[in-house]
Amino acid sequence: MSESDPQELPSIDFSTFVLSLSTTALYQLGLVPDPETGAAVTPNRVLARQTIETLEMLRDKTRGNLDEDESKLVDSLLYELHMRFVEAGK
Repeated sequence: MSESDPQELPSIDFSTFVLSLSTTALYQLGLVPDPETGAAVTPNRVLARQTIETLEMLRDKTRGNLDEDESKLVDSLLYELHMRFVEAGK
């Protein structure tokens, strides 16, 4: 793909990756609409829990290797996801 190709994906770094996982978890919780249709999605708490646990694993496995901003990002995303997960279960 060329630089002018609109289908080309942006480069990915750690922060972009964890933000993507976080958005996926929100989608799985039914808190983000389908990006193509804009329709609400049926929550799947099992998949959301697995995605949140994947982020926890990444945090644990990368501990000591992240810069301060990356570490804060992961911690804040996990906090927000845990709160949303609990709220979605009510």
